[in-house]
Amino acid sequence: MTRARKKLIDLASTPYYHLISRCVRRAFLCGDDKYTGKNFDHRREWLVERIKFLSSVFAIEIAAYAIMSNHYHLVVNVNRRQALDWSDDEVINRWYQLYNGHVLVDRYLNGEQLDKVSLLFFNEIIAKWRERLYDISWYMKNLNEYIAREANKEDNCKGKYWEGRYKSQALLDETAVLSCMAYVDLNPIRANIADTLEDSDFTSIQERIAHFKAFTMDKVKVDQPIKQKDNIQYESQPSQLKPFGGNHIKNTIPFALLDYIELVDWSGRHIDPKKKGHIKNAVPKMLLTLNIEEAQWLESIMRFRQQYSNFAGSKQRLKQQA
Repeated sequence: MTRARKKLIDLASTPYYHLISRCVRRAFLCGDDKYTGKNFDHRREWLVERIKFLSSVFAIEIAAYAIMSNHYHLVVNVNRRQALDWSDDEVINRWYQLYNGHVLVDRYLNGEQLDKVSLLFFNEIIAKWRERLYDISWYMKNLNEYIAREANKEDNCKGKYWEGRYKSQALLDETAVLSCMAYVDLNPIRANIADTLEDSDFTSIQERIAHFKAFTMDKVKVDQPIKQKDNIQYESQPSQLKPFGGNHIKNTIPFALLDYIELVDWSGRHIDPKKKGHIKNAVPKMLLTLNIEEAQWLESIMRFRQQYSNFAGSKQRLKQQA
């Protein structure tokens, strides 16, 4: 049953959400189309570039992404506090990167002194724009409409490109966030189109690993134990993705980067009988830290979409949300 978006997005409960959009037409979003013989991999680049651009405009950070052949996954963190702290000029600058703006705001930018009525209207406009700049629906509108226009232009056609409105899941606790991120990052592995995390093209895990490798080759001496250097792990992450950091570093995913990579790699090596692919069996540190049973964790990774509907989390958090 379809639910109103305002009932699915509740920032008071969680800032983390899993978002999915799927193509409606037979033509692929990306990859090889066996009917036409065309390759659409360049559209993956469109998506990644647009996702990162929008995250630089909106107060919405990307924790994980995977761009598949006919759909994509995002795990986002809505930073409402950041948007509320922006000055009016900051809000205007960000909004004008997406839209033409408003005549009254143009007058303000030109240094014109606004009268009381105009100033009241001006403040209403800024408040509306500020709210939209941390709104997931406005973020997805700007993402999907842009991709649809570019794809239709390339295909020389008109009409609907996406299957419908995007799907969303609220991730209510740390376990839900981690298992969803791992589920997203493992999509190419489970679909049997990649053998390792490093080969999983157009995923956040591939980008994180590549960035970490490049950074450590330049900055870290061979005899230094990288896993113990939290500051190095933090600094070695892509600037356009929400960083891992731990509870002691504000505005980060509260775990160490290498623990997460180890966790996803370990999870990917276990076989899911309903999936085509999989990637040393050792329970990683993160599972012990969170006190998550191995079987429970694997079930969560393998059945994430089936196990949860619009909200994901522990039984206690789901009951509280209900």
